[in-house]
Amino acid sequence: MESDYMHPESIVAYGALVPMTVYFDDLDAFGMLHNRHYGLLAERAWAAYWQRQEVSLEEGATLRDDAFIVVKEISITFEAPILRPGEYGVHLWIDRLGRTSLTHGFRVCSADGEQTYARGSRVIVRIDPKTLRPTEWSEAARQLGRQLIRPEQ
Repeated sequence: MESDYMHPESIVAYGALVPMTVYFDDLDAFGMLHNRHYGLLAERAWAAYWQRQEVSLEEGATLRDDAFIVVKEISITFEAPILRPGEYGVHLWIDRLGRTSLTHGFRVCSADGEQTYARGSRVIVRIDPKTLRPTEWSEAARQLGRQLIRPEQ
């Protein structure tokens, strides 16, 4: 499935850049994006990206079972404040695709991907919706994930 979020190397060299909006009420009393909203932007960007690929909990989604995940770990490092509402981007990629888990990275950045405001990583685990135990990714989900793997640095 082709993604509308993939961009030529002139914008991001790997992964996907997903447009996101920062609203006035996302800002704190100092006029900066509140720290908890950086992670929220990343979560929303991943949800939008996967939903576009039909990895969703919605009825009829092609890869519905692969959407049952839990977060095992998350980490965010802040580099520069976002000081105004507007259009931004979240650069997404996968660092490691395991049997039942994956580690992905993200950057909250300018809409063109040039300026980084925060970067982080998150580990998720696919779970069986009935047993709530870890379960393997489907081959179709693994193929989608391989498209986002960051090249060796």
